[in-house]
Amino acid sequence: MTQNVKLSFSHVGVFVNDLEKMVDFYTRILGLVVSDRDVRDDGSEIAFLTGDPREHHQVVFATGRPADLKYNMIQQISFRAPSLAALRETYRKLTKEPILELGPVTHGNAISTYFRDPEGNRLEVFIDMPWHVPQPFRIPLEMDKSDEELLSFVEDSIRSTPGFVSRAEWTAEIAAKLSHSHKH
Repeated sequence: MTQNVKLSFSHVGVFVNDLEKMVDFYTRILGLVVSDRDVRDDGSEIAFLTGDPREHHQVVFATGRPADLKYNMIQQISFRAPSLAALRETYRKLTKEPILELGPVTHGNAISTYFRDPEGNRLEVFIDMPWHVPQPFRIPLEMDKSDEELLSFVEDSIRSTPGFVSRAEWTAEIAAKLSHSHKH
């Protein structure tokens, strides 16, 4: 008999050039804290960061990223904000940083802001919306609108989209798919 195993994502590890700069950015802007740090026998360094007291680390930085790397292997690292106010606060902090791209958008099922960290890794901070529309879906947002205006704009923009459902309906559909896949 096959045992049903449900995995949950825990953390990501990233090779970096400048450990100090990366730790500073992720702690100052994203609110993570250093849970552990070490210099290894070979002289390389490692830092463990978390924003959740249940997780020893959610991000691990290790020195050793090749300086001449022509392509960034990380497509994106995403962080869920606890509220729209927290997302706005992160966005506000980012507007004061030397960031080349800062893009608040809605995907219908979320409000997100995308940006690059000091080493060019693409990051996202987002909140979930109570709706779902088929992905990919992306509309730019203006973060200076009031909460009511922003949420109304998102809902009005997606309500007529084919496949629009409540998050509860979408969640039930995914739960059924997962249940079915674990039986095989």
